[in-house]
This record gives sequence, C-alpha cells and structure tokens, in this order.
Amino acid sequence: MAYDEALADRMRSILKRRRGVEEKPMFGGLTFLVDGNMSCGVHKDEIMVRVGPDAHEASLARPHARPMDITGRPSKGMVFVGRKGFATEKQLRAWIDRGVSFARTLPPK
Repeated sequence: MAYDEALADRMRSILKRRRGVEEKPMFGGLTFLVDGNMSCGVHKDEIMVRVGPDAHEASLARPHARPMDITGRPSKGMVFVGRKGFATEKQLRAWIDRGVSFARTLPPK
C-alpha cells in the first residue's frame, strides 16, 4: 500500500467542488494540485500539506504536525500531519484549506 485510499477519498470529497484541482502521484503517494501547484496530499497514512515558508513554523506548532522529510532533507514550507491531527472532518478540512490557500498564492502552472 503506497498510501491510504480511504484517506485519499476523504480528501477528494472535500476538494471535489474546488476549481483547478487535479490529482498526481508524487512522493510515493498522491498529491492534489491547485492550478498546477501542489497543495496537499496523502503519504502512507498521513497527510502532507504545503503551507508555505511563512506559515511553516506556526504549522509545526499545531498538534500532530512535523516537518515533511522523505529524502532525509526536510522540505521547508511542507508538513506531515499524523492521523490524530485530522481525525475529524473539520480538522482535515482545515489542513486542506491551508494547503489550497497557499497554492492559490502561486502563479498557475
């Protein structure tokens, strides 16, 4: 199992009505792009969220968040969130909103 399909479905249900969203396999999981820019995704049984460099430290201060590190080199502006951090729909939506909001600040690709 590369990533949690049920979690991907939860994310899809939140993202389905948003414009410019597409899915792409990336980082050994599934990412959701907004206008061509990565916003969030699923990696194994966690979510990854692109919060941007300015919100990185504040995001890490949130419960169950940690630096995104797949290659041994943490990605600034990206966080992993453990399952307890998105157990409810409200929590998952809040993280997805952070990722989508940041992606929308970037020029479309």
